[in-house]
Amino acid sequence: MSNGYPRIARLRTPDLFRNRIEELGIHLPFDETVSPAPDGPLAQPYTLKNGRIIGNRFAVHPMEGWDGTIDGLPTVYTRRRWANFGKSGGKLIWGGEAVAVRHDGRANPNQLLMAERNLSGFAALHRTLVDAHRQAHGRTDDLLIGLQLTHSGRFARPNIKTRLEPKILYHHPLLDRLFHVDPELPVLTDGEIDDLIGDFVQAAKLAASVGFDFVDIKHCHGYLGHEFLSAYARPGRYGGSLENRTRFLREIVAGIRREVPELMIGVRISAFDFPPFRPGPDGRGVPLWLDDKEGLYPFGFGADHDDPFQVAIDEILEFLQLLQALDIELVNLSCCSPYYNPHFMRPAYFPPSDGYLPPEDPLVGVARQINVVASLKEHMPDLAMVGTGYSYLQEWLPNVAQYVVRTGMVDFVGLGRMILAYPEMPADVLAGRELARKRICRTFSDCTTAPRNGLISGCYPLDDFYKSLPEAIRLKEAKHKA
Repeated sequence: MSNGYPRIARLRTPDLFRNRIEELGIHLPFDETVSPAPDGPLAQPYTLKNGRIIGNRFAVHPMEGWDGTIDGLPTVYTRRRWANFGKSGGKLIWGGEAVAVRHDGRANPNQLLMAERNLSGFAALHRTLVDAHRQAHGRTDDLLIGLQLTHSGRFARPNIKTRLEPKILYHHPLLDRLFHVDPELPVLTDGEIDDLIGDFVQAAKLAASVGFDFVDIKHCHGYLGHEFLSAYARPGRYGGSLENRTRFLREIVAGIRREVPELMIGVRISAFDFPPFRPGPDGRGVPLWLDDKEGLYPFGFGADHDDPFQVAIDEILEFLQLLQALDIELVNLSCCSPYYNPHFMRPAYFPPSDGYLPPEDPLVGVARQINVVASLKEHMPDLAMVGTGYSYLQEWLPNVAQYVVRTGMVDFVGLGRMILAYPEMPADVLAGRELARKRICRTFSDCTTAPRNGLISGCYPLDDFYKSLPEAIRLKEAKHKA
């Protein structure tokens, strides 16, 4: 089935790229030429308030491989991926990957799990990244490494890859229907949430003990931290007002500050969330609606509830102001969820096997994220902000990245899928080398299709390592079947 939008790889000249942007009527500025280190904007260091220096403006997003052991330890696949994070040249390693703070919060039975029994594995993983960075780039004193801590909430699959075992804060009529959640499933009690807060604090202590510079308290992509922000109708201490909906975060932060005051804290947040989508008759995504609300959608944090595809920036700003009051400087801004509206948060030309064709040119999604972050940065200049959605830009990624950093629209350009396909891209950009076009991520979505079919995640189309695995044959068969 045809996507219908022009491929980025065919927009080979600045004029062709600019013309497409103008056709779409979006604001997506770029520099025609990219300046290398040491003078280029992307090579400039960033100094945090505590004096820590981050050596350049490339960040590596958390990238899960669904390839840990059943006990939650890293494997050879995990270590290889983290070595590539180090080789990339990016100086801000945002979280490495999502790590569950307890078993029932794992997104799959092979997700990494932070526990005292696993500390040696995490120490080795951290060392693998640092050693790879040192070998490729020399100094490491300007490298900042975090660990993303999470509970997967309604998307938890801790025991069987194909079976959801959700932990929810409230019953969401559309998501419950879409993911077959039992209408009688009890929601987490306030007491259970109190216990979970302790698990996050303990996981943070363990992360600090093996050398991580900060922990990310994950609040994005439909997982539990994100669901707190949309718990508008939940009664009790953890729902309703923004004060209550952020109590979970505030209590975790307070606990970490008591136990490990030297550990920095970051938050990756879905700055806005829109209604869920499903494939329509033509294969393109169409939104699901509430049957009795005439299109209203009162569940989107950072979205206008009366016009649910419009961003409500005031609500996001209120959250960022809270982070600033909590002395949290590191903020990574994403949006929406890969489970129910992925084209917004992860613009792609080719959908995963269980997905849908994008209902908008993916460049529109890229521009939306970039411009929302730019607006937030303008209002909150003292936060160190990481932006998301850049991989779809492909050859034009460095040009857009340089512009947004040079003009103060964002502080760091975060890369995820691109690092899986072409981990050395940041290093090549900073060195002024020509990009290796055959290694550029074309958003084939196999890194998502693989785990959707119970396989480890990786770039099967472009990484020879994954091409050679038996899983590559199984992936091809699963795609053919789909």
